[in-house]
Amino acid sequence: MIAIIDYGMGNLRSVQKGFEKVGYPAEIVTGPEAVLQAQGVVLPGVGAFGDAMRNLRAAGFIEAIYEVVSRGTPFLGICLGLQLMFEESEEWGLHRGLGLFPGRVKKFPPGLKIPHMGWNQIEIQQETPILKGIPDKSAFYFVHSYYVDAGEDVTLARTEYGIPFTSIAGNDTVFGIQFHPEKSSKLGLQILKNFGGLVSC
Repeated sequence: MIAIIDYGMGNLRSVQKGFEKVGYPAEIVTGPEAVLQAQGVVLPGVGAFGDAMRNLRAAGFIEAIYEVVSRGTPFLGICLGLQLMFEESEEWGLHRGLGLFPGRVKKFPPGLKIPHMGWNQIEIQQETPILKGIPDKSAFYFVHSYYVDAGEDVTLARTEYGIPFTSIAGNDTVFGIQFHPEKSSKLGLQILKNFGGLVSC
């Protein structure tokens, strides 16, 4: 079972429906026990970084996330979920993140229209199972005002919006994507299918 973490911030049902479309059952969960029992875990999210961390902490999810990641359980962060995976964010002050990857969440520089909203391309930096069947320069749907500044070692894909930023981060089993795969048509569903395939393995 793929567990979609419900911490009060995110369009959870659309993510769940996306997994259902590609043949992988996913359940929206409200407590850490279900996360610990899952074969794959998804951390979605829309909203403010600081509020999200407070909600995760209050619901007891943070230790469960660390536990499943340490076990090698496939883990996927989407949109704000990606940003939460990094060390800190500059959104409305400085906030500590989960620290699964090194890097900082920053606001787009002045002069750029925010949020960065609409279709934009990714430039693949590393081969990764999460991008199986996804051509370089493929377009996905973005909605965000802050971006991840991460190192080359964890950056799987970059996107240009005035500046280059990390649009997909990850390692062997832990991944984060800035865009919304559930809103990105066929290729977005392919990414969810790729993640589901990692869970079934």
